[in-house]
Amino acid sequence: MNIEPSTGLAVGKLSVVATPIGNLEDITLRALRTLKECNVIYAEDTRVISKLLARYEIKKPLQRLDAATEMKKADEITTRLEDGEHVVLVSDAGTPGISDPGARLVGYIRLQLPNIIIEAIPGPSALTAALSIAGIDSAGFTFLGFLPHKKGRQTALSKIMESEIPIVLYESPHRIVKLLKELETLKASRVIIARELTKVHEEIISGTVADVQEYFAMHPEAVRGEFVVIIAP
Repeated sequence: MNIEPSTGLAVGKLSVVATPIGNLEDITLRALRTLKECNVIYAEDTRVISKLLARYEIKKPLQRLDAATEMKKADEITTRLEDGEHVVLVSDAGTPGISDPGARLVGYIRLQLPNIIIEAIPGPSALTAALSIAGIDSAGFTFLGFLPHKKGRQTALSKIMESEIPIVLYESPHRIVKLLKELETLKASRVIIARELTKVHEEIISGTVADVQEYFAMHPEAVRGEFVVIIAP
């Protein structure tokens, strides 16, 4: 429990902690200290965070908080913070709130407890990791996260093709081939795909849409894992 010296009242704290996107060594010293010091950890999937905690011999109470339960747990977390607890929020990989649960919870807490401490513990992000090795001018770019599966997808793709700066998005193995076909139809030029960043099978595939399609056709095993797709203007 945190106590404010000037008032003697309990002061809670919410730490939004970035965790590895694959390689468990990609964790900051500050993140490890925060995980050790907190009262409870709310995680997108408790099984995933448990592997990281076991690696660094950290034992803490775990609660699940995914997209479906994010707002259901909001009042519970608010009460913990009011009682002076140090709460940690993590997603399965990378930074919470970036195409992962967390943004709605943080917004709610800011409204309910405007004076509470909410801190970012920065670290891994597939977005910035991909851009850093893409070899394109990323002084300006647009990040779209995951595209809509059906409604609004074609509209989003059309806007992507009109962009004068790089577009970055995430895609799953179930839809990466479909996305490439859509980009080919819209006559996209160059794409850079980062697959399984920081993991054993990490690779960067770069070239025309046709080049990348040919690569996946020749290497069907590569249509697995998580993808960051960068579409050059």
